Amino acid sequence: MSGALRIIGGEWKGRRFRVGQGPGLRPTADRNRETLFNWLQADMPGARVLDLFAGTGALGLEALSRGAAEAVFVERAKPLAKALNDRLKLLEATERAWVVADDARRYLQRQGGGFDVVFLDPPFDSDLLAPTLHALTAPGWLHTHSAIYLESGDRQIVQDLPDGWALEREKRAGAVWFALVRAAQ
Repeated sequence: MSGALRIIGGEWKGRRFRVGQGPGLRPTADRNRETLFNWLQADMPGARVLDLFAGTGALGLEALSRGAAEAVFVERAKPLAKALNDRLKLLEATERAWVVADDARRYLQRQGGGFDVVFLDPPFDSDLLAPTLHALTAPGWLHTHSAIYLESGDRQIVQDLPDGWALEREKRAGAVWFALVRAAQ
């Protein structure tokens, strides 16, 4: 059984892609993406974006559609990474977007990439959000005041924000809590 991913704004507004369903695969809902990108409106033009735990790529694709200059998608499931790469080819975006088929934690052990916006939406049943947030504090990953999007089933993560990071906005939609935080690096 499969579902659909719809880009809701920007250059590719209305484009739809078939996406498979699988354990832990939970694309960010259209309504939540609309709210998020309203929050990020001023950050998108020319941004360098990192979509960790990319899955279907909904967040990174939306960012590219709305003016991000570059996007790096990290997805460990090879079939999802391949499907995402195929979407980028269809959109003729392979010169400004790359798919890294790797585990997010392993990827963050590399040298930083200077990102303006980072999307963190790991599987809800994992304990990956807090360690990933802290890995991003390593030199080079973020710019001063980079925006980090968090999506979780639990607001508890706010208590685990790295020192100096600030909660800017938050919202709950059903079982999903999502927020935008700013790095103080």
